[in-house]
Amino acid sequence: MDTFDVVVLGAGSGGERLAGLLAERGRTVAVVEAGRVGGECPYTACIPSKALLRSAAARHDARRLVELGAASRALELDRDEEAWSAAVRRRRDRQEQLEDTAAAQALQDKGVALFRARGTVTADGAVQAGERLLKGSDLVLATGAEAVRLDTFPDAWTSDDALSGDELPASLLVVGGGAIGCELAQVYARFGVAVTLVESADQLLGKEEPRVAAAVADLLRDDGIDVRLGTDAAGLSAERVLVAVGKRPRTDAFTALGLTLSEDGAIEVDEQCRAADSVYAVGDVTASSSYTHTANYQADVVADVLTGVQRRVDLTAVPRCVYTDPPVASVGSLDAAHTACVDLSELPRCATDGVGRGLLVLASDGEVLTGAAAFGLHADELLAEATLAVRARVPLQVLADVIRPFPTVGEAYLPAVQQLIASART
Repeated sequence: MDTFDVVVLGAGSGGERLAGLLAERGRTVAVVEAGRVGGECPYTACIPSKALLRSAAARHDARRLVELGAASRALELDRDEEAWSAAVRRRRDRQEQLEDTAAAQALQDKGVALFRARGTVTADGAVQAGERLLKGSDLVLATGAEAVRLDTFPDAWTSDDALSGDELPASLLVVGGGAIGCELAQVYARFGVAVTLVESADQLLGKEEPRVAAAVADLLRDDGIDVRLGTDAAGLSAERVLVAVGKRPRTDAFTALGLTLSEDGAIEVDEQCRAADSVYAVGDVTASSSYTHTANYQADVVADVLTGVQRRVDLTAVPRCVYTDPPVASVGSLDAAHTACVDLSELPRCATDGVGRGLLVLASDGEVLTGAAAFGLHADELLAEATLAVRARVPLQVLADVIRPFPTVGEAYLPAVQQLIASART
């Protein structure tokens, strides 16, 4: 048996970060990973999807050059198939050709022992990695999650398939109107694919702010997408089907531990990401994380806890983003006594940039912000101020006294905060 201070099962975003931090602090660390070091985000999720979204946005803007004053007459673009091939080549460059050699070497250079194997946890907390049995004083589970598949569409793509292949179908049925479904629907539509997006709920983007969700539906329809809400996808067809109805935590490797799981099968952890004595969990396998940035945050907390720093997780202000063009972003809870809404399209910056839609919604308990949601130009960056305000409980009066640069989208905060102050006084 090989012994370590910490054994990390899974080298996705959270596991990779945690292992590196612990090794840098002098701990002996083993990582067990059968797939790519870095997980899905660099190779088949965040990075390739954002690369394609940028290409799709650039092609969309190229069609608006006259409107934006960048050309005196419309330009003749190449065929969608030719442009798609260029977009795929760019995507592959950003996802490092689906090759993790550099990431694996960087981890090992920090002193981490990397075991390329499918790990299975025994009842006493050891990890069987191929022929090797590894035991740590502490065990960290970072096995991630996998895409949910539907029996009604057995040959359907997952987002991984769409973001690692190069096919441009003539038509595409997207099942699921969450972040992934909305993003990829827009990408394919802007490269000439006839896209139908089906969501069984009455709005897109789950339980996000209804006005924001409705604005996104209008955006996608303007891109030529057939958006169908409150509809079952059964009976619909297309050349390709993409199922994007969520992910399921991967827990089969450690069932012997008998950990407490949530209703959706994720690990329940405490404020220090502890699942049991000397057992921790980070990332998508936990009930409190479904984002790369949350996984990395949890890794930071666990690294501190395992090296003697007292720290607890605070998930009051976890930002959520959908990177459509324009994007959607939200944080905290909008279920509050006071709300305010500002039309971003009326801002000078939106006029100069030719973005004719957008809104910012803020929520407050009468003293501080409790949540925010935005859709429109730079919405993902706009959310940073609200995220800090929610996390730090910044008083509304202080937010109203902040000087923001002109012309920026951030100017929308002042009238929105003033609305909240006025509402709290009535």
